[in-house]
Amino acid sequence: MKLVGDGGGVSDRPQIWFESLLDLKLPICRYPRYRWRRLVRWALRRGSVGGQELVFLNLVRGLDRLSVDYVVNDYRHARRHPEDLVCLVGKPHLLARCPPETPLLFGASLYSHPSDDPDLLERHDIRRILVPGEWMRRMCEPAWGDLVHVWPVGIDTEWWRPRPEVEKDIDVLLYDKLRWPHQVAEKRPRVVQAAERLTARGLRVETIVYGAYVEEDYHALLQRSRSMVFLCEHETQGLAYLEALSSGVPVLAWRGTEFWEDVAYYPHKVRFGPVISVPYWDERCGRIVEGFDATLGSITDFFDEVRADAFAPRDYVLDHLTLDRASAAYLEHVRHVQTGLGATQS
Repeated sequence: MKLVGDGGGVSDRPQIWFESLLDLKLPICRYPRYRWRRLVRWALRRGSVGGQELVFLNLVRGLDRLSVDYVVNDYRHARRHPEDLVCLVGKPHLLARCPPETPLLFGASLYSHPSDDPDLLERHDIRRILVPGEWMRRMCEPAWGDLVHVWPVGIDTEWWRPRPEVEKDIDVLLYDKLRWPHQVAEKRPRVVQAAERLTARGLRVETIVYGAYVEEDYHALLQRSRSMVFLCEHETQGLAYLEALSSGVPVLAWRGTEFWEDVAYYPHKVRFGPVISVPYWDERCGRIVEGFDATLGSITDFFDEVRADAFAPRDYVLDHLTLDRASAAYLEHVRHVQTGLGATQS
């Protein structure tokens, strides 16, 4: 299987292009095999971790576990060998560095909607497009057709795992991921009131707000928490709640809004639904409730189930979303594209 070859030779190294916080702060990340990995991990955990960084890092961690070699941001090779496949993960400006004839495995994490780049398929040789979840695939399908496929990144289940030695002194962790201004104005006061009511009933409650914490703090809170309430309008994958599940913390989730309510698109450019806040889920994970207020009203009943050990959330992640499984699935997408390239070139 030819992924990246020097002078047209054969190699088992996918060439991944990723550029964001990592590449700007740590230019040595251009080089293969990542001796800088622990430093990157430490730096990200001491700061606010973006979804793109996590997708990239967890992908390559999984490739490491599978003993797959890879090259990151080797732009010189791509210019010299435009016929070789490039895997783009990160931000859209990476496209400017791609020769038009370079075959691309596109995503995840580049565009939120096809309207961001209506001429994409005309300007570049896109062989496959990866999005993190099924409802996003359906949203993109009218523009991208059968090029678009679902690929969720894996969760680092070794880092996000239960620590039995840590005291569970938080009964309910309220995770507030209300993002859009109208949702924040309407619903956040009710989150505060719910926390006060739960405390008055004798439950130990903490609240964490999306975008206002570092990963290390969230990790510590999960170790102390017996359950989590996830308040979010919609997710394409939802790394934060999956990290909670991996940590053995059952989740009570609000199903979410009817439409994709990203204010950059809704309602003036895109009206798409239905969407969901927890796209990766089964009955082991916890409970999903219809309606925001109904979710807040269900917390005490949910916590009774938690105390009765009714859930096994970590088992779900281990069965479906480990680093190994996700990166192996990514390699299947690479192999599919390579098979098509081989047939075209022959």
